[in-house]
Amino acid sequence: MGAFEIQGGHSLKGELHPQGAKNEALQILCAVLLTGEKVTISNIPDIVDVNKLINLLQAMGVRVEKVEKGTYTFKASEVNLDYLKTEDYAKRAASLRGSVMVVGPLLARFGQAFIPKPGGDKIGRRRLDTHFEGFQKLGAKFEYDAQNYFYNVDAKKLTGTYIHLDEASVTGTANIVMAAVLAKGTTVIYNAACEPYLQQLCKMLNSMGAKISGIASNMLTIEGVKSLGGCFHRILPDMIEIGSFIGLAAMTQSEITIKDVSHENLGIIPDTFRKLGIKIELKGDDLYIPAQKNYAIETFIDGSILTIADAPWPGFTPDLLSIVLVVATQAKGSVLIHQKMFESRLFFTDKLIDMGAQIILCDPHRAAVIGMNHQQRLRGISMTSPDIRAGVSLLIAALSAEGKSTIHNIEQIDRGYENIDMRLNNLGAKITRIG
Repeated sequence: MGAFEIQGGHSLKGELHPQGAKNEALQILCAVLLTGEKVTISNIPDIVDVNKLINLLQAMGVRVEKVEKGTYTFKASEVNLDYLKTEDYAKRAASLRGSVMVVGPLLARFGQAFIPKPGGDKIGRRRLDTHFEGFQKLGAKFEYDAQNYFYNVDAKKLTGTYIHLDEASVTGTANIVMAAVLAKGTTVIYNAACEPYLQQLCKMLNSMGAKISGIASNMLTIEGVKSLGGCFHRILPDMIEIGSFIGLAAMTQSEITIKDVSHENLGIIPDTFRKLGIKIELKGDDLYIPAQKNYAIETFIDGSILTIADAPWPGFTPDLLSIVLVVATQAKGSVLIHQKMFESRLFFTDKLIDMGAQIILCDPHRAAVIGMNHQQRLRGISMTSPDIRAGVSLLIAALSAEGKSTIHNIEQIDRGYENIDMRLNNLGAKITRIG
């Protein structure tokens, strides 16, 4: 198991280019299974989860060629359905939560799919009911082998229908959309997720010949077509990494420019950080964060303590609440962080408390943070990363802390962030990778 050793207390300066979006890449890569023609995708991030999915597609029979860094071609003309019943497939797919999104394309094109219970972050219960209820309404039948944690899904014929999702699940919406594009008739999905990455998937499918309308809204209408063709698609910059870099600049009192952020797709992310007192300037399509000695948290209009909570898009993404919480530890003022979607995501706060942060964990979903206004620096400790976002939050805390910190289980960080140690070291950070 690898680790980072971090010498904290160094301010950073320079430019950072965000990687391609992890959450978009996992959807887009699964969509290549919908056609036997060549699909070219650029700005693919070189991270563990994405590389695992690319390797899984190759094992399924998809021909993959690397054109240049971040750009690949995919040709799924000879998918091996028998491989889906093997132990190797079960092992590979179970190690990656994004693998569940191969089900929709496989059902649409081949009428059957097999998937083990997916892995991923241990951040609470993440059920798959939304996915399977959608497939069932389109005409699929599935069986769950509880002993082997394996789903068998069969759909000889998918027929368009009206689907009202019980939750605005991003991966659930993506999976159902990919199943519906080749179904007979029209499918309407209400309470659909409308994140930019879901919008990107729909735009890509339309460029392949699909007929999807209502993109960017919570009601998608999909007219089924007989087949899809190839296309070129470029992945957006990762909004979660952009938000992480904003938090990094504030915590380390650094001057950082984040390049080519696709600002129109960031939603309320910049304004949410501004509520913590962080200065952010938009220059063209770049975000400039000047070095700040202090930043003060706003209050509500009536003077009550600010609450920052996650919500389905266009609300604030849950993936950045961990970053916001860390940034608040050195702000002036107090804030209540309310993590509504995942009941285990705030448990990493015990490490921040050990570092000297003033946090009250009210319950699994809420934490009150009393900022120290950079008057008392966090202290370096040894800790373990529980998931991707908590791992980067702890890395940011360590970079701002006094003394040396060690973060174990950095494989979690590598799952979502490309060469994060090298990129930050180029700006003046002191991070050493061990193991």
